[in-house]
Amino acid sequence: MIAADSARQSTLREHNLALVCGAIFAGDAPSRAGVAAATGLTRSTVSRLADELIQARLVAEQPAALGRPGRPAVPLTPAAGTVAGLGLHANVDYLAARAVDLTGAVLAEERLDTDSADSHPPEVLARLAELGKAVRDRAEQAGATVAQAVLGLPGLVDPAGRLLVAPNLGWHEVRPAPLLAEELGVSVTVANDAHLAAYGIAREAPGRMREGWASFIYLAGDVGVGSALVEDGRVALGRHGWSGEIGHVCVDPAGPPCHCGARGCLEAYAGRRELETRPAAEVARALGIALSSALNVVDAAAVVLGTGFVPVFDQLRPGVEAELFTRVLGGPWAEVALHPAPDDALPAATGGAYRALEAVITHPAARIGLSTETA
Repeated sequence: MIAADSARQSTLREHNLALVCGAIFAGDAPSRAGVAAATGLTRSTVSRLADELIQARLVAEQPAALGRPGRPAVPLTPAAGTVAGLGLHANVDYLAARAVDLTGAVLAEERLDTDSADSHPPEVLARLAELGKAVRDRAEQAGATVAQAVLGLPGLVDPAGRLLVAPNLGWHEVRPAPLLAEELGVSVTVANDAHLAAYGIAREAPGRMREGWASFIYLAGDVGVGSALVEDGRVALGRHGWSGEIGHVCVDPAGPPCHCGARGCLEAYAGRRELETRPAAEVARALGIALSSALNVVDAAAVVLGTGFVPVFDQLRPGVEAELFTRVLGGPWAEVALHPAPDDALPAATGGAYRALEAVITHPAARIGLSTETA
């Protein structure tokens, strides 16, 4: 009975720590009283748990606001420069690594332009590991501990982290995590790169949602066309984790061949090479047709065009909106907003770094135990 009571107390403490940590990260520098109001916990409980988070270097106290009657409230914020997530991205035309701290600040980053079409996976992953180690080392030299790494790849990734196929890379049945984890010295998770980019776009910083961006379809205009559906700030993965392959939605069955082996895919009309060679009106029409089909199925509130689509957004917008107006059945009653993605040269790496920090924010008790052991 004593052991069971102790286990329940431990579980309750972990739950409450996560509540307090989440409220601080999601809030606008709340005080202990503000966290208590947001979580429903007592002020004494919040104060004790906040002190634990501060000692673990996950949360920091900021100078109290002066000039107000009563005892000054001490704002609580994510700690800067203490813990970092490492986002990695292997795309067809570049490799990237970015280390981000708990505030969302970039501590270090590297990008290497490459041509990885039809490449040999171990060679590309070895180059990416070197890039990742350089970024990790700079983050650690700045005083941060790298918690985890998350790798984005342009293809189908199963829940076990196995890349099943990436047509534009020419990769099949690849397991990148073990090689990268051995080189980097941290655990590595693998995900689709468009999913990671969308995850990052939905957030202003780790643990903090971007206001007004809770539901949208994201399209990445790289060598291929990736996408993701975001609902309530979370990426909808589908049954196997493969959702979002809008680049392989058929626009015209008699259209040009796609790298995947089919004909008439959106990617054959709107990939980066096509953006450089096809008239904007033709690209916009193909985007509008594919997006209309998706919107009629999932009823998203907005569409966000990212990466290669951002520089030509103004040229694409009229044609895309015309197709959406004609083809989205619910459009007259709920207009679909069309936005360019926020400015970020490495959105998948940013999203990967944010994802790497998610477990730190949602399970802070693990970090508190770690900091206690190493103190």
